[in-house]
Amino acid sequence: MQDATAAALEVRDLDIAYRVRGRDRQVIRGLSFRIGRGETFGLVGESGCGKSTVALAVTRYLPNNGRVRAGGIRIAGEDALAMDAAALRRLRTRSISMVYQDPGRALNPSIRVGQQVAEVFEIAGVPASERMDRAEAMLERVRIVDAGRVMSRYPHQLSGGMLQRVVIAMALAVDPTLLILDEPTTALDATVEAEVLDLIETLRAEMGSSVLFIGHNLAVISRMCARVGVLYAGTLVEEGPTRDVFAGPRHPYTVGLLRCLPQAGLSKHKTRLDTIPGFLPTSLAGIRGCVFAERCGLAQDICRAEEPPLIPVSEGRLSRCHFHEQAPDLPRSTPPAPLANRQKTQAFRPVVRAAGIGKTFGSPTAPIYALRDISIEIWPGETLGLVGESGSGKTTLAKLLLGLTAPDPDGVIELNGQKLAPVATKRQPAELEALQIVFQNPDAALNRSQTIRRIISRPMRKLGGYRGGKLATKLTELMSHIRLAERYLPMRPRQLSGGLKQRVAIARAFAGDPRIVVCDEPTSALDVSVQAAILNLLADLQAEQGVSYLFVSHDLRVVRYISDRIAVLYLGRLMEIGPAEAVFLGPHHPYTESLMAASASEEAGGSLRLKGEIPSAMRPPSGCVFHTRCPRKIGAICEEQEPALIQREGDHAIRCHLERDQLGRADARP
Repeated sequence: MQDATAAALEVRDLDIAYRVRGRDRQVIRGLSFRIGRGETFGLVGESGCGKSTVALAVTRYLPNNGRVRAGGIRIAGEDALAMDAAALRRLRTRSISMVYQDPGRALNPSIRVGQQVAEVFEIAGVPASERMDRAEAMLERVRIVDAGRVMSRYPHQLSGGMLQRVVIAMALAVDPTLLILDEPTTALDATVEAEVLDLIETLRAEMGSSVLFIGHNLAVISRMCARVGVLYAGTLVEEGPTRDVFAGPRHPYTVGLLRCLPQAGLSKHKTRLDTIPGFLPTSLAGIRGCVFAERCGLAQDICRAEEPPLIPVSEGRLSRCHFHEQAPDLPRSTPPAPLANRQKTQAFRPVVRAAGIGKTFGSPTAPIYALRDISIEIWPGETLGLVGESGSGKTTLAKLLLGLTAPDPDGVIELNGQKLAPVATKRQPAELEALQIVFQNPDAALNRSQTIRRIISRPMRKLGGYRGGKLATKLTELMSHIRLAERYLPMRPRQLSGGLKQRVAIARAFAGDPRIVVCDEPTSALDVSVQAAILNLLADLQAEQGVSYLFVSHDLRVVRYISDRIAVLYLGRLMEIGPAEAVFLGPHHPYTESLMAASASEEAGGSLRLKGEIPSAMRPPSGCVFHTRCPRKIGAICEEQEPALIQREGDHAIRCHLERDQLGRADARP
């Protein structure tokens, strides 16, 4: 029987280990925290620090080689670790639910959505005659339009945002006491992320559920959680009210995480992002003192000899640091000054020029306009950021430049003033060498059966013609450039961390002599400390080698930091293009303004928040394609006449019927 007065979740002195090769590998040590009724608690830290392990322990879903060696877990007053199979089943069906990071993997691809939601009610004992009606009502509650039709679809027929809504509906269907959210918005773009977070906040308030929010996106945690715990190597190093912890961190690790974030007004030309040196320990065995001592710029002898307790530093705040008062003064681990750009001759032409390119899929009777009349230039040594929602055409544009997809016949793509063949198979080796790509997911991009040496050496031989001693010399130089030790060359991708694998992917792109590298969401799957290191690496390589980037991302802070100019796509149209600061500060297109308002770091989007999903490219709206969602629509002209892309000032062009003084500005938003 649940105790209505007890905490939704109470974790006390938790100790978890995995059995690996006959030995216990301790991954959680002495973890304690409490989530009150109706409270949202955030758990943050780098990948591998134990966040998901805590969630699996709370739900009793640890893998077979994992076990709780000590401590306790109580959910609504009940001892979760002492439950038998029947009690555990009741707990999972009535008291606790979980929303996973990837909704596509959480749903069965062979079962219709309605049946999967109804199955939750079946397990809860709802009569068969009511299950489908209850499932449809739950989908409507999570703001799915036309829920009846959605129920008849399979998961692959829904967008990422819609899939996440379905998973949230399933999690909340039984009105749980505790809802666990494990990175629920990592794969979503800014507008969908904002909608999903708004939905979670509203439903939590309506149902009174408590939330354990696990993530590495500090902006999302700051917005969603009243309190936060910072986890490092399975140890809670800081805890307190989220606003206080992020405004004045009192542990060097928290300070380091916050410094990794790109801040407004900073760019790669002004400073490098600070990073956290070293790596997480693979095991807690043998660590006598502070778990963070080996990576801490404040560490002294006492830190390596004695583990600090959780020290009260103010009302409701704890820090596990001997020198918590000095934490805000933590020395930088990365030199702040960027490398000076190498000397270049004045550029008289862009590296890549695309004029009037488009891409139409489907058949002549049912065309799908993925891109229409796109013209862009990328100059030597610059970064063009490409932003827009999923489905706006960002990846299609990247594929056209690389020759992975052929454009429509009327467009032209040039490299150094010479027209490129439409597909990569008809391009010359030097042209293939000049245009390279770094993919979002290094696990999918790297051959798991090959060594790092072979993965990087192969394009050197194929594109650069390197052999023998020249190959060895080139490989050594490249490893130095990407800050990757040569001891990793005999290893395979599975033996490396996510950040090291992404460095290998970058090395492969630079194995020849690329003139432009397409970076397709290269940091979206990385935690903030690794993200900062990768962004610094890309900026340094650009300064050293004068390479240009097309940087595709939905993280606006990252785009602002790394980009010289920014292009904004919506439904295959170029809505705005110009210098990065001009685009961010305004005047800017209403769509750009809405993307900024949807960013997780914005506390209030108001009427500027985008509603609904991007229209179908098969049936795009007439006139301005954005008019169906535009918060600044002025009338029939928006519905009937497509605006031209007009130079507003300097190199800043905007496609909108509004006059310059009617367009939004950063300092005018709430």
